Amino acid sequence: MPPLHLYGVFKTVSNAIQDVPAVMRAAVYRGENRVVVETIPTPEIAPGEILIRVEACGVCHTDLKKVEYNLLPPPRVYGHETAGIVAKVGAAVTRFKRGDRVIVFHHIPCGDCFYCIRKLYAQCPVYKKVGVTAGFEPAGGGFSQYVRVMDWIVERGVERIPDGVSFAVASFVEPLNTVLKAVEQLAPAKGDVVLVAGQGPIGLLFTMLLHARGVRVISTDTIPHRRSLALKCGADNCFDPRTEEAINGLKSLTNGRGADAAIVAASAKGIVESAVLSTRPGAKIVLFAQTSDKERIELSGASICVGERILMGCYSASIDVQKQSVDLVFGGTLPLDLLLTDRYRLDDINAAFDLASHPTERSLKVVVEPHA
Repeated sequence: MPPLHLYGVFKTVSNAIQDVPAVMRAAVYRGENRVVVETIPTPEIAPGEILIRVEACGVCHTDLKKVEYNLLPPPRVYGHETAGIVAKVGAAVTRFKRGDRVIVFHHIPCGDCFYCIRKLYAQCPVYKKVGVTAGFEPAGGGFSQYVRVMDWIVERGVERIPDGVSFAVASFVEPLNTVLKAVEQLAPAKGDVVLVAGQGPIGLLFTMLLHARGVRVISTDTIPHRRSLALKCGADNCFDPRTEEAINGLKSLTNGRGADAAIVAASAKGIVESAVLSTRPGAKIVLFAQTSDKERIELSGASICVGERILMGCYSASIDVQKQSVDLVFGGTLPLDLLLTDRYRLDDINAAFDLASHPTERSLKVVVEPHA
């Protein structure tokens, strides 16, 4: 891998929008937990669509689970935290031109259906229809050199990257949106004590946003470096969840009550149960990382019923906070550079997936750069 200081290097647009080749490299999911880097046709675009040359795509655990558990039939090209350069523009497209630096959301809701009216955008049939592809069944496509962006995504799901913001940082817009959506749903009051279970890249984003709202963040993680980093990102305390110090520390900070709310930002055996037990009666608990049917949770019914707790789920991005998430990432107010630790070439994507699934002491956000 190139040294991390190269994150600050920006490609010139003129070099990136040369003639688009007829074929490209892509990491194709072939089933049975296999991802193979292959040469495939570069996507053709239709009127109203654009083609993006992918410069950076973050590795998301949702995609890792789809590969590990074979949740969707192959072949597909995953990757949805995508930033790049507009390489082609279809007829009737007026908002974008070749050379524009952009990020793209792969889901955009219709805005009119039963679920959209209730702001449950992730349940909208149009939202569930992925609108970005590198070929095959649309699945995001960011782990490839080019992606085709369909017309309804072009209209409402593409945002320009300002000068001075790297593609790697820009790729945080989609994941930050999902985190911001959950914070808005939780709606903690200033001064509340909120437990964030897990301080990986997503958990640290939660810590940053909650701290910015005046919330007292108590976080947990098993990795010492992540516990130290949580304090830099705004946590009041960060404990090892395997120790009694975590339970005692939380109680001592809340006069024995427990947290006012909890966000489960990681997936591990017993993590949900522990989060529920760490909260006070009447608390809200957000499940954020429990995205696979393979994961099972066993809770005491009384902990929810008698304890009058609210157990809630939050999944995917919200168009309602799209502009806000863009402003937060591009405005430079969040220390996102602390999270960018590892970048990989497309040919090394299996090593990238392995690191994201089994992080080292200091690894956090893994980014794939298909044109590196």
